[in-house]
Amino acid sequence: MRLLLNIVWLVLSGFWMALGYVFAGILLCVTIIGIPFGIASFRMANFALWPFGRRLVDEHGSGAFSAIGNVLWIILAGWWLALGHITTGVAMCLTIIGIPLGVASFKLVPVSLVPFGKRIVDTDDAHALVPRR
Repeated sequence: MRLLLNIVWLVLSGFWMALGYVFAGILLCVTIIGIPFGIASFRMANFALWPFGRRLVDEHGSGAFSAIGNVLWIILAGWWLALGHITTGVAMCLTIIGIPLGVASFKLVPVSLVPFGKRIVDTDDAHALVPRR
């Protein structure tokens, strides 16, 4: 089922959203200071291309640098990438068949806003990375 959803996602919106992340990554890599932001954008392009069967988990030990990076990211590129995911998600949810795709688009909004301090993992491996309480 994941494969089918990923293929439909890729055709309907994944390619265009990933292209937006790649474009943002290229623009951010123009300066030396922007290279970490560009690398984060390329990482998110991979997630936007094939989201089903993967999820985000918090990285342990990400601190002040991640927080500062996330604030700068929101200003530089995060707000318009998140707006793209929200717009795509609303459009997908207009049909019953598109609801799972819309939910996947909404799932990408948090990482498009605050990518630092997060790691993309396979859903099968995510249980091993979540800390026990």
